[in-house]
Amino acid sequence: MKKIILSIGIALLSICLRSSAQTSFWNSPHAYLSQKRPGDTPVIFAPGRLADHGYWVGSRVAFSNDGKLFIYGTNTNWFDGRNQKLKYFRYDGKSWKGPILISEHYASPTYSPDGISLFISGKDDVIYQIRFSDTGWTSPQKFLMRSYTLYNFMPTKNGHYYVGSNGTWGNRQDYNSWKFSLLAGVGADTSIQNLGAPLNSSGFNGDFYIAPDESYMIISAKETPAFECELYISFRKPDHRWTVPVSLGPLINDGPAHRWGAYVSPDKKYLFYTRGKSEKDCTIYWVRFDGLLRKLQQQSINNSYQ
Repeated sequence: MKKIILSIGIALLSICLRSSAQTSFWNSPHAYLSQKRPGDTPVIFAPGRLADHGYWVGSRVAFSNDGKLFIYGTNTNWFDGRNQKLKYFRYDGKSWKGPILISEHYASPTYSPDGISLFISGKDDVIYQIRFSDTGWTSPQKFLMRSYTLYNFMPTKNGHYYVGSNGTWGNRQDYNSWKFSLLAGVGADTSIQNLGAPLNSSGFNGDFYIAPDESYMIISAKETPAFECELYISFRKPDHRWTVPVSLGPLINDGPAHRWGAYVSPDKKYLFYTRGKSEKDCTIYWVRFDGLLRKLQQQSINNSYQ
């Protein structure tokens, strides 16, 4: 009995130490590619370190749960994946190494909630998964494929999968038919659910970030024919309906621009997104987000009582 109790104690201590180490790294000066942390005003993330000459950098990014891997994409245009590249930086205990190429023609990295697998989208909207080890990244393995679009695929802790999609109701080539949608699993008989209004509005609905606990969603909203859009947020109610999306404010939505690829860091402190007025000037911005999130959550609660 004493041996069993001792073994349990050692296991719990090991878990606590790993959790403490991860937390301490996020708070260390080495986190976030050793960049100076932003405040309430967005700034460019890691200027000059990410993009190759002639490429823009952006779309959704991803950090590993411990913060020591940073994955991002580069490309030359918005609607052609021929020059798309997926790259990463790795903190080796002393410094950040990179950028290093993971693979070409893949995009939209997003980690599984347990932090083991990285999901990436390939040609024809097929979702693949890869894993990182001491020998590097594994080869992409097919994870999910449907007859409809699986754009910006994101998993949650509840085993749900959120996507922007034409589903069973629209044409893949008709971007106005794409809606923020939900898959309840990966089984062959899984149906897709249009999340409806007020989360979806007229026009294109495809670029988003869903919180791992599904408590809120950040969306690119009010997109114009010139692809200008703003970042809004909606909160999920106890009855699983969504609140009317509200703007993230004038510091983030600071004039006409294309904004997409929203992503919140695993420590829940910073929002990352891509901003640009054309394919030539897109880059990744980041901003302190935890305080803004609490403020918008309180506004949402107050509005529900009005």
